[in-house]
Amino acid sequence: MKSMVRLTSTCCFIALFAIPAGDRPVSAADTYSEKPGTEGNGNHVVGPDYSIDPDLTDRGNPKGKFFEFSMPLADSKIFPGTDSTLDPKKEVRKERKIFVYIPAAYVDGTKAPILVTMDGPSRLDLVRNALDNLTISKDPKRTLPAFIAIAVQNGGNDGKGSERGLEYDTMSDRFARFINDEVLPAVLGNEKIKAAYPQIAFTENPWGKAVMGCSSGGAAALTMGWFRPDLFRRLITYSGTFVDQQDDDAAEEATYPLGAWEYHSSMKLIENREKKPLRIFTHVAENDLRADDPEETYHNWVMANERTAAALEAKGYDYRYVFSRATRHCDRKVFEHTLADTLVWMWRGYHAE
Repeated sequence: MKSMVRLTSTCCFIALFAIPAGDRPVSAADTYSEKPGTEGNGNHVVGPDYSIDPDLTDRGNPKGKFFEFSMPLADSKIFPGTDSTLDPKKEVRKERKIFVYIPAAYVDGTKAPILVTMDGPSRLDLVRNALDNLTISKDPKRTLPAFIAIAVQNGGNDGKGSERGLEYDTMSDRFARFINDEVLPAVLGNEKIKAAYPQIAFTENPWGKAVMGCSSGGAAALTMGWFRPDLFRRLITYSGTFVDQQDDDAAEEATYPLGAWEYHSSMKLIENREKKPLRIFTHVAENDLRADDPEETYHNWVMANERTAAALEAKGYDYRYVFSRATRHCDRKVFEHTLADTLVWMWRGYHAE
């Protein structure tokens, strides 16, 4: 049993972000507050037996609308696929697919909360079922807001020197800006989506913007919120790559030489920086990648996630950490067993402004 596997809970959290000094206009986050309570917080163990949560299956409830379109990488000002850090031997996609699911419970013209997921379509099938089932739930403790799910395909390949690695493993706000400045406007401007929902809109409140990913996509989720909590505040990471996966020739190496390992390294990025307005879910599998590697490799996924959870706890974050027994990296049966509970916990306390 790993040292971090124990049941704990954190103190009560109120998501009230103070208005900074100066002349900046008052934003939605400045006047918004929520009291999610502590239910489900802390560290949890699941397995070794797994079953799919009924709320992640098709229960015959009304379906929303599904859309798919593509964005050419060459059209992007942020990730055009030509970065100098890229390994020419690792293929870059010419275009990335964007998958959008708008639940039946969404009312056109309202400012919808959103969930952005990495490596689209990834687990979008489970998210769609959760929306169909839980947006109409009569149980106030097990319900979801009618968020719009946006699954974004990565730019191609994996690891250091890849477009996917550049997007997901770089310690900067670059990917958060890409989603906010390029992907979200593309969704709102898509002709087919606009035809079905002429007045579609997204909330401007960062508490209404969640991100989810697995592996390096999980690292991207934490990094998006860490560097841009003004944009994204609900973060879900499964088998997070909080290891040294950043490109060795990336400019960010000067500040974060061990990449996402720095969240929990001797730098203690999480513990030594001011607490940010974030709600964070993390997970690791018992047999996750390189689980027996020594610390000096900076590539032990189990160690990295346990230490990240410990840092979140030490800093007093509103967090939930799940350790899954007898499972592997990004194991689908973990998603099938836990994702409904994860989404319910992540959105607890949220309400329209």
